[in-house]
Amino acid sequence: MASRIWKVLARRRIDEDLESKSKLARVLGLFDLTALGVGSTLGLGVYVLAGSIAKETAGPAVCIAFLIAAIASGFAGMCYAEFASRVPKAGSAYVYSYVTVGEFIAFIIGWNLILEYVIGTASVARGLSGYLDALTGNVIREKLEAAMPINISFLSKYPDFFAFGVVMLLVILLSTGVKESSILNNIFTVINLITIAIIVGAGSFKADPANWRISVEDIPKDKPEIHAGSGGFMPFGISGVMIGAAKCFYGFVGFDAVATTGEEAKNPQRNIPIAIVVSLIIILMAYFSISTVLTMMWPYYDQNVDTPFPYVFDKIGWTTVKWIVNIGAAFALCTSLFGAMFPLPRILYAMGSDGIIFKQLAIIHPKTMTPIFGTVVSGLFTGIMTLIFDLQQLIDMMSIGTLLAYAIVAVSVLILRYQPKECASNTRSVSAMNDYKVTSVNILKQIINLQNQKEVTEMSNKVAKYSIGILCIVIFITALFINSVDTTALGSNVIELVILIVLVNILLLIMIIIARQPTQDIDLAFKVPLVPLLPCCSIFINLYLMLQLDSFTWIRFAVWMLIGFTIYFFYGISHSEQGKRNKREAEMLKRKYADQVRIVTRF
Repeated sequence: MASRIWKVLARRRIDEDLESKSKLARVLGLFDLTALGVGSTLGLGVYVLAGSIAKETAGPAVCIAFLIAAIASGFAGMCYAEFASRVPKAGSAYVYSYVTVGEFIAFIIGWNLILEYVIGTASVARGLSGYLDALTGNVIREKLEAAMPINISFLSKYPDFFAFGVVMLLVILLSTGVKESSILNNIFTVINLITIAIIVGAGSFKADPANWRISVEDIPKDKPEIHAGSGGFMPFGISGVMIGAAKCFYGFVGFDAVATTGEEAKNPQRNIPIAIVVSLIIILMAYFSISTVLTMMWPYYDQNVDTPFPYVFDKIGWTTVKWIVNIGAAFALCTSLFGAMFPLPRILYAMGSDGIIFKQLAIIHPKTMTPIFGTVVSGLFTGIMTLIFDLQQLIDMMSIGTLLAYAIVAVSVLILRYQPKECASNTRSVSAMNDYKVTSVNILKQIINLQNQKEVTEMSNKVAKYSIGILCIVIFITALFINSVDTTALGSNVIELVILIVLVNILLLIMIIIARQPTQDIDLAFKVPLVPLLPCCSIFINLYLMLQLDSFTWIRFAVWMLIGFTIYFFYGISHSEQGKRNKREAEMLKRKYADQVRIVTRF
């Protein structure tokens, strides 16, 4: 019974189905895909994040924090790029994990991606509303708080009908067709990049390197609310930079929107990996230059955490530039809103097509060739979230699904690299299974690959898979240990230091064992370099950042997962298209076997 349940939960998508003809329109070129990646990421982060991190955690070293976050995001981005070149289907990490790990894990990833995109869209809509409302003196907030107050602690103080209306307009736009909506996204993204260029160019004229060398004596003492640390370039120390990097990491969330367009991209195996890498480079350049100029223009301790650039340009007397920034920021938030909402119907379409959530969500409109029902349903759900939650509550709920998806994609990269080609489907090569007899001596030989074999076998595949599983457990334990101890006091606590050294050595040993196994020989447009090191770094970073999230986030996550499991176990298992295909194949094999038995008995 247990083995049968495991077989159902671990069933995987077969390659032939992945190569089937798409119902969506392939209209997105390389420029469209890059603009989608840039536009979905450079939103609230560019116009808010740099100022708040500079003031509260990193000081002028906020540019270093962005660089560290970019490297961490690059690990995840490269893993996504390799999978996009392998699996040209809509659905992003959901499809990737379905191919490699199995249906149940794929459902978990898809369900969390739904949460990520819903909350991402709602948070940007709420942020856009708040930004525009601030320019008009908070008229909308004051009127709605007075007329329709919500006196519930875990909900917003008032229903934001403006943000709800913006989401509904976006639903109409996305329903008209992907090409038409992507053209508007391209225009807004170009305006956003021009605005960033104006900020960097204008700010450079007022940049003063002395603001990176402010001593404690020069910081005003008459303002007790100022928290300036020790002054200088790194006023809050290395720990402040690392805390800032963890926050900056969320500023790069959104590039994975590109990976959901596998069935709407022209030449997806080539264009999607290039678009992911190029968009990450553009995003890093924008964040690094923005944070550098901001902290050189004005002292880090006097930044405005909500609207840093309008505040700084107002302080230096450049009112015209301030309003250019305000207008550009509004367009940027519109672009970010599109980028956050665009992948959501595609995830619903992919999961609905597979039958593991309601199939109606996979209905394609014959004229616009968009997942119309999924777009409307996701828009209404997002609109409700926008109405009842405020910006900070939405941001707190956003991160966990994204980080889990990134970690699973990195694990999947490792699993696929060490699989024989036959194992990518649900069938296995008989010859590969009989390569070695399973003895302790043969297992030990394979662990160190004594014969330096280059071809993947069933034995090497099993050694790699078990090693990857143990690696994930040790990475989680290491991240939990680092999260629970005072890292600044490790040098004085010998026991904790020894434990950390032992854990790191175990990690290195397992990575060496994995690296010694032969890899799959397959020609891809993009491959992650330095495997298994880079995927392992990605897994560690994502698990560590997940452990930074508060208990309320984990509780909300548990509730969301409970709803998802109810849908999967009461609907998805029985309606799974892959499950139906497996049953048909089993019945055909059974009939074929029965026919052969009848022929043998006849003779």
